[in-house]
This record gives sequence, C-alpha cells and structure tokens, in this order.
Amino acid sequence: MNEKKVLRVGILGFGTVGQGTWKHLVENEKAWERILGVQLIPTRASVRSLSKKRAFAIDPTCITTDSLSIVEDPDIDIVCELIGGIEEAKKLTLRAFSMGKSVITANKALICDHGDELFKAAETAGVRYAFEASVAGGIPIIKVLRESLVANEFPLIYGIMNGTSNYILTRMENEGATFDDVLGDARELGYVEADEALDLDGVDAAHKAVILGYLAHGMWIDLKDTTVEGIRRISNEDLAAARDLNCKIKLIGVIRRSFEKNYVSVGVYPALVPINEIIAQTDGVFNGISLTGTVVGTVVLTGRGAGQDPTAGSVISDIVDVVKGMQGSALPPKLLHVTPDECKPAPSQEISGCFYLRLSV
Repeated sequence: MNEKKVLRVGILGFGTVGQGTWKHLVENEKAWERILGVQLIPTRASVRSLSKKRAFAIDPTCITTDSLSIVEDPDIDIVCELIGGIEEAKKLTLRAFSMGKSVITANKALICDHGDELFKAAETAGVRYAFEASVAGGIPIIKVLRESLVANEFPLIYGIMNGTSNYILTRMENEGATFDDVLGDARELGYVEADEALDLDGVDAAHKAVILGYLAHGMWIDLKDTTVEGIRRISNEDLAAARDLNCKIKLIGVIRRSFEKNYVSVGVYPALVPINEIIAQTDGVFNGISLTGTVVGTVVLTGRGAGQDPTAGSVISDIVDVVKGMQGSALPPKLLHVTPDECKPAPSQEISGCFYLRLSV
C-alpha cells in the first residue's frame, strides 16, 4: 500500500489531450488532495519538438523529447501514455510495468493490436493498465461495462464511436454542405487524425468496437475478421433519401453475440438509423453507444466523443482510480478470458442484415 503524500505524474505526449490532462490536474489540485488525501502533481511531459508553440504553456524545464527518461525517472509514480502509435508506445508501456508503474492510455490502436499481451504484463507486474480514454472520449463506457453492468451478457452493442465522422455527416445533413467542404472545416478545427483514413474509413471506430467486444465477450476479434467501411462514399443524395425513409445515416460500430452458436461479430459501416432512436439524434462530435444487456435491458450513453476536455477527463478518472488502487482499494473486476471453443468470430455466412442501394439510371 502506498503511503506517499505526493504522487507525481509523467505525461508521454503533450498534444491536445496531454495538455488538457496537465491543465485540469493543476487547476483542481485541491480537489484531488481532498478526495485522495495526497497531492497529485503533473511533473514532466515529453514532446516531439521543443520549439513548437503550444496553447498551454508549462515550465520549459518540465519538458523533454526523451519519453523513456520520464518512464525511468524514479520520482515519477504514474505514467500517462498519450503519444499514440504502436511500437514506441508499447515499448514504453512495458518498461513502465517492469518498473512497477501503472499506465493510463488513450491509445485504442495499441490496445486493439496488443491488448492481450499488455493486460497480462500489467497483471504480472502487479500494476494497472487503465484505458477509459481509449473509447468514446468523455463517456465512461469502459467502467460501465466492467463494473456497472457486470451482471449482464450483451447480445448487442452498437453506436457512434467516431466523433469526426459524425460531425461530417451532421453538417452534410443539416446544412447540405459537401463532404469535401466539411472535411476541410474538420481539419481546421483539429477534429481529424493525422492519418485521416482512421476517421474517414472507419478504422478508428473499428479499433474501439474491437475493445468493446473484448470487454463484453472476452475475446479479441482481429481487424481482418471485421467488416469495416467508412463515410467517403456517402453523398448528399443518400442523406436526402434517408430522410424520406424517416432515418439518418450514421457511421455505426456493431458488436453482436449469438449465445446459441457462440459467435461474435464486429463491424463498422454507415447505417440507416430510425429518426426516433437516440443514436440518430446524436449529432456533431458527440458519440452514443447503446448496450442491450440480458438483465438491465437497453442502456444508451451519449457524450462528447472527442476533444481536449472530455478525453482528458477520462484520463484523469483513470489516474484517480490508479491512485486509489495504490492506496489499497480493490482492483476492478478482471477482464474476461474465454477459449476459442467457447466463443468464435462469426463466419461471414452467419452475418446478415438489410442493405440500401442507390442506383443512378
């Protein structure tokens, strides 16, 4: 059990989310001390460029280009991995575990590709690997699945899991703007990933859907076993046709489980959603996720799925949980693990659905 009165946080990656995390840790320092009984101090941050101007300035002596030096700094108690990418982030995360440090991440691609290895490494090291910020920004979907709805099995989880694509479709729907025009605005607002394909081709949403599938059903679905389609081919004519059908077009992530056949399917694609559904009414950068449980029925969670404050809020929520764990509170329920005989990816012939066709004649 930790008896320190001061805990220091190192932040790897000082972009939008990293700056927001530092800012809110500092602005609410008295609240953390009251809640946790310790001072929670952001101490060091790593960046790619020391010369780049940032919206939120901190003491230059706190900034370095050497992320590993933060991980290995004996004064750093908790590590936030916010650099993105795969290989470097994985190496830094495993090094932190080996030094007995818990890691908080927003890196959905890393979890999707190497989650099983990283969760096992954290458990072996006796530390926590917390990832609330990796899915749906400010919506506490990870905690809800792991804790609040632990009594349930989930035949269906679906919803809007990418705020950028939802922003683009909303603007096209409401204003009649073209895809290219709205994409340009989204770039200027900083909504679009550096690799735009992640947002526009459904890959970002697929990463999140795979994580939710694991949390709900205990198995990793390889991206090659998923159906993934983005929004590039959605036209204003499609949106108008959807309105005529009393629907909206949304980019939806879907996780289905057949308990009879023990199949799980994960897919991301544009779908017609009836206008009276909460998911259809979830617009802009907001995300919305519907969970159908065998005990609770249907629960729908909505909130900002992107941006500095919502995502930083989820990072800080995980930091608080990690501190409570260091002080002796119980670990969250273990993530599920099943064997392939108990649950399998659904073969393509088992996946069916309705389709909309637009024909130019």
